[in-house]
Amino acid sequence: MSTKTGQQHPIGLYLKIWLLLFVLSTLSYMVDYFHLSGYLRWGLILLFMMLKAGLIVAVFMHLAWERLALVTAILLPTFGLLVLVALMAIEAGHTHAIRQLFFR
Repeated sequence: MSTKTGQQHPIGLYLKIWLLLFVLSTLSYMVDYFHLSGYLRWGLILLFMMLKAGLIVAVFMHLAWERLALVTAILLPTFGLLVLVALMAIEAGHTHAIRQLFFR
């Protein structure tokens, strides 16, 4: 009689990732604590946010151990949406600049 069991990951892995998430959250807090501003502030906040989200998805949602086809099916559309959002932000800046120039 054989029973099928799922793959078990060592608890140490989860504890290390939890510690890393804590460190990244602390660094994110330090951005505000040191009163950083402008593009540096937002760049660091977005960087820490993406790193934390990536770790959570990869380890706690077990995406790191999935097939490449599934990972690609999840990550490629997300990356495509981020590219489109960036293009819309650039277009919004251009539209705002044109309106400021002509509607004074």
